[in-house]
Amino acid sequence: MKITDPRMESVPGFVAPTARLLNDPRDTVFVWLALRCLGAAALGVTLFFVQVPWRFVAPAYWLLLFGTLMDRFTLMLHCTSHRPLFSKRFRALNQVIPWFIGPFFGQTPNTYFAHHLGMHHREENLAADLSSTMRFKRDRLDHWLRYCGRFMLVGLFELQIYFFRKRQWKLFKRVLAGEGCYWLGLAALAYVKPIPTLVVFVVPLVAIRTAMMMGNWAQHSFIVASSPKNPYHSSITCINTRYNRRCFNDGYHILHHVKPACHWSEHPAEFERALRDYARHDAIVFDGIDYFEIWSCLMLRRWSKLASHVVRLEGAPARTPEQVIELLKARVQPVPAGLVVPADGLAA
Repeated sequence: MKITDPRMESVPGFVAPTARLLNDPRDTVFVWLALRCLGAAALGVTLFFVQVPWRFVAPAYWLLLFGTLMDRFTLMLHCTSHRPLFSKRFRALNQVIPWFIGPFFGQTPNTYFAHHLGMHHREENLAADLSSTMRFKRDRLDHWLRYCGRFMLVGLFELQIYFFRKRQWKLFKRVLAGEGCYWLGLAALAYVKPIPTLVVFVVPLVAIRTAMMMGNWAQHSFIVASSPKNPYHSSITCINTRYNRRCFNDGYHILHHVKPACHWSEHPAEFERALRDYARHDAIVFDGIDYFEIWSCLMLRRWSKLASHVVRLEGAPARTPEQVIELLKARVQPVPAGLVVPADGLAA
């Protein structure tokens, strides 16, 4: 199997003056990306102070945001949530991405960090995970609409209830502060400038939350019902995609759950080193297709297309294309909520 996703030596900006500010000089690329995102945010601010033909300007602004930066910003936020970008001496700068840039890219301050690290990684897509896909039939559009709708309408309240019940007061307060500041600010802006508020803040918020639910659905669609705690059986890996090259190797989702602290630049090499483990656990690896294409194929039930991208891992059971389709269909079935999970979570 040939892995063409980028290794560390190809990361731009590895040697740079900013490296001394960072916890890891390999993350210098995030500094330059953050500056580009600040430029887009400044453009968003400008739209509140000028008179423009919104029917033309709004689509152009969204094209800039979604076409060039939104995906990369979101995964920069993901990486810097797991591994703070700036060193302790400059730790105040770590607030720039979630607080000052995030709202322009649909991210409310603190909530992504709290939801992803404080809840999702703690619960690992099991029943207590508020974004768990287990109980749904993952090739049903109506099931996904229920899943996404619940996240949009009551997800924030459920997250706060979760932290309250878990007595995670620090995260509870962080979400309360971030969401409180965001929504009060949004209400004030909407009262004064409703159209720019809709264009600059509301549309990106709805769009990115929808996209994140599509991504999480695809990442956790193919589950082995007898061992849903096993990350090899509840997640997938996507290799050789433009998405990985743009979004810091986010396609290696199994690895991300096995080793959440692994640096994004190390994912391809770590994946290659662990190929025997992937084969032993009969993990699902897709080649040349990303999460959003997988989500689309599931909703349209394009099983042949999905099967054509599944990698035959050396050491995994040999299957015909028809058998691969049957495997995929079997793994998108709902998983009973009361299923007993093996203690080590890694049953073969």
